[in-house]
Amino acid sequence: MQKKQFKTESKKLLDMMVNSIYTNKEIFLRELISNASDAIDKLYFRSLTDSTIKTKREDYEIRITLDKENRKLTISDNGCGMTQDELENNLGVIAKSGSFDFKNDPQNKEKSEIDIIGQFGVGFYSAFMVADNILVKSRAHGADTAYVWESSGADGYTIKECDKAGTGTDIIITIKEDTEDVKYSDYLDDYKISTLIRKYSDYIRYPIRMMTSSQKLKEGSDKEYETVTEDKTLNSMIPLWKKNAKDVTDEEYANFYKEKFYDYEDPIKVIRQKTEGGVNFEALMFIPSHAPFNYYSKDYEKGLQLYSSGVLIMDKCKDLLPDYFSFVRGLVDSSDLSLNISREMLQQDRQLKAIAKAVEKKIVSELKKMLENERENYNKFYSAFGTQLKWGLYSDFGMHKDVLADLVMFKTSEGDELKTLKEYVGKMTEDQKNIYFATGDSVEKISLLPQVESVISRGYEVLYLTEDVDEFALQVLGVYNDKAFVNVCKDNIDLATDEEKESIKKENEDAKELLDFLKESINDNLHSVKFTNTLKDHPACLSSEGEISMGMEKTLNKMPGAEEGVIRAELVLEININHPIAQKMKDMFETDKDELKKYAKILYAQARLISGLSVDNPSELGNLVCDLMLK
Repeated sequence: MQKKQFKTESKKLLDMMVNSIYTNKEIFLRELISNASDAIDKLYFRSLTDSTIKTKREDYEIRITLDKENRKLTISDNGCGMTQDELENNLGVIAKSGSFDFKNDPQNKEKSEIDIIGQFGVGFYSAFMVADNILVKSRAHGADTAYVWESSGADGYTIKECDKAGTGTDIIITIKEDTEDVKYSDYLDDYKISTLIRKYSDYIRYPIRMMTSSQKLKEGSDKEYETVTEDKTLNSMIPLWKKNAKDVTDEEYANFYKEKFYDYEDPIKVIRQKTEGGVNFEALMFIPSHAPFNYYSKDYEKGLQLYSSGVLIMDKCKDLLPDYFSFVRGLVDSSDLSLNISREMLQQDRQLKAIAKAVEKKIVSELKKMLENERENYNKFYSAFGTQLKWGLYSDFGMHKDVLADLVMFKTSEGDELKTLKEYVGKMTEDQKNIYFATGDSVEKISLLPQVESVISRGYEVLYLTEDVDEFALQVLGVYNDKAFVNVCKDNIDLATDEEKESIKKENEDAKELLDFLKESINDNLHSVKFTNTLKDHPACLSSEGEISMGMEKTLNKMPGAEEGVIRAELVLEININHPIAQKMKDMFETDKDELKKYAKILYAQARLISGLSVDNPSELGNLVCDLMLK
């Protein structure tokens, strides 16, 4: 029989598809099973109005047969089958899709409630990635004659009559010989095939059956094993997310999550979502109770599994989750997605973006509910992923602050519980104009800062920022509920009364020569020295001017690639005018300037240590302290 040639365009497409489009050879099985499912769907649809079709729904199946000796893999269905012309049109022209034509036939469109998966007519040819030869035996429903289509690739194909009992299609693949790079024999192994079906086609609505072999203990023996062969259904068929929520138990959700996403703990939150309208999809998402071991490493990949009508399209679709919700695990299933010629390659179309937007909105809503109604669980979640939310606030120049501002929490000067910004503002006194915060390595160290004690003494609560990202996040946020964020360790904090301001202003003017002398004596790129009347019992403290605070200086200088000491805050040494040390310095300025230099350096070093900064020359500090002790 004369071999027919693919069209020139089809030859190029076949070569490109086998060598470029599909990057993962194993997906050929998914494509062929999806096509088989479509063929059964078509016949089932026709049976609703055609009384000559006697097949019951429970009789439909997809069967896989392995012949290791002859290196043959067969995928069979008892669906609608194909006539000679349909074989010619659907398989002789690459990218011609019978499923696409069926779905868009006006006679079918209004009646059909069936999701047709394959619509681009290319997936079948993915089998050539693993096949030396492909036979397609098919008998259309109601036809007396069956036909076989055969091809070894781009060199062409033949079609002729053949013997085939029953309606449907058999795709018989002769698997390639193994190479150094690829072990094609894996596709003749029943365990491998079972694994691929569970991975990609577990939710095909018809049973996928295969004879499988396994080792089992012989009856009456606790040592001897025998090989047992059984006809096994490989897929579960009913997706958990398709079941009515009230029919699914917490245990079922937990088991599904742990098995699907390889976790050893139950999720802290299950999120179900069903959206209809502009784009139709269902989502089943989980918030883990702990961060994966590689969560904060480059190896971690975010993303939700993406299904189209129950068929896995992508294991981790990163476009469905923003980075700040990268901890969410789960899946999205939609029959509306626009796919191009490969199910691996998604167009970045409006439908995918619409799904991502709806998913984000749902996650925010569920987190807020957990925050309000399940505070203990939210605290546990926040312990694992709160840093990620704060990075989300800071990233992209604060574009996401409206989404995340009500979800972040901080320790404060009042109690051990984390508080939201909303809760902080809700407790503010009427005269409080700003939201006050301080940074440090720990809550304990922050609470010892003189400025913090000063603010608390005036009846104001202080946010304790202990993570590197905290201050950057608040700086990007700018204001919350019309209240500005103010670092208590910056010299622009305004807590004094008008009378106190006027008094300290006069003190600094009168002591200008002394203050300049102290600054010159310290000689550590100190921006300035001044007196203050807001420190209660503490002798001195460090504050900063400008955009870079002391906390930000530490964070920026320890980042990878940063040159030590390049980024510096403009430090201000503030001396408590009400402390005896102030009068002591005034007296020494008149009587013993050399000794005053030593006092200035000790006081500055002390202020640095209290603020969590290092002392550049600890040896000098030790000698100065010893000199004073000996007097």
